[in-house]
Amino acid sequence: MLEWFNRIVSKTIVSKGTVGSNPTPAAMFNLFKNKKDKEPKNLKEVLRQFEELKKSVEKISQKSKASVQKVGMVRYNPFSDVGGDQSFSIALLDGENNGIVITSLFSRDGNRVYGKSVKNGKSEYSLSSEEKKAIEKAIKL
Repeated sequence: MLEWFNRIVSKTIVSKGTVGSNPTPAAMFNLFKNKKDKEPKNLKEVLRQFEELKKSVEKISQKSKASVQKVGMVRYNPFSDVGGDQSFSIALLDGENNGIVITSLFSRDGNRVYGKSVKNGKSEYSLSSEEKKAIEKAIKL
């Protein structure tokens, strides 16, 4: 727990910008003090406040797992009559490799866009080799 606390304190102090490189104990306490609580009277109360802070950080960490964290993109030319790699497949995955893969196929006649769901790095729909590569790239991040 001490390692975790030291990382949080150092990052918080630097990001707040109000304490500086040599924080005083009073300044450190003010960073973590809950506005509803009175100043702690003993070590037990200080530890309780740090446990509450740890729980808050863990909740934020859990919520961030559901956001897009991994992106993989492959550009390619699927048609011989179109110049350049104007088509692409892009995978947008969360921390548990769930998300979507979007494919845009560009041709002289127009553009088609396809979307397929991804769960645990796999899709229930058949995937092109480019879509598979985009998912693999995203997972490697």
